[in-house]
Amino acid sequence: MAKINKTNVARLLDKAKVAYQLVPYEVDENDLSAIHVAEQLGENIAQVFKTLVLHGDKNGYFVCVIPGADEVDLKKAAKVSGNKSCEMIPMKELLPLTGYIRGGCSPIGMKKHFPTYFHHSIEQFDHIYVSAGQRGLQIKIAPSDLIQEVKGIVADISACR
Repeated sequence: MAKINKTNVARLLDKAKVAYQLVPYEVDENDLSAIHVAEQLGENIAQVFKTLVLHGDKNGYFVCVIPGADEVDLKKAAKVSGNKSCEMIPMKELLPLTGYIRGGCSPIGMKKHFPTYFHHSIEQFDHIYVSAGQRGLQIKIAPSDLIQEVKGIVADISACR
C-alpha cells in the first residue's frame, strides 16, 4: 500500500494522542458527496459524516457534522447554536474561512475554532468517518474522541429522512 501523507488533521490528532486511522478513497470530481465516499469505503452511509459550515444571524460561523445522506435542518441548527436563523456559507468562503476545500472539509484543524455540533446519531457508533482535510482521505475515529478533540456538542441538527 502506498504511504499516505499525513494531513494537518492527522498531525493534530497525533499531538493530542488521539487514536485514528487514515483511510484513502477514490475521488470523483463530479461526485464529492459523502454517499460516494461511503460507497468507496464500503461503509454504512450513516457512519460517514460530512462537515458543513454555517453562518448564524447572531453568533456568526459554526460547524455542523451530520450523517452523509442527511440534510442539515437550518431551524434546528440555528436553535442549538443560539441563533434565530442561519444559512450555509457560500462555497467561495469555505477555503478562506476554514483552510479546506469542498469535499475535503474536516471538523478538525480549521483556521479558527468554531462552535461544532454533531448529529446525535454519532453516539450509536464505535467509529465514524470524517474528512482528513483533503479529498481522497478520510479519518476513521471514535466519536467520543472526535467530539472531545473539537469540543463539540451533540444535538439534533438534521432533517428527518
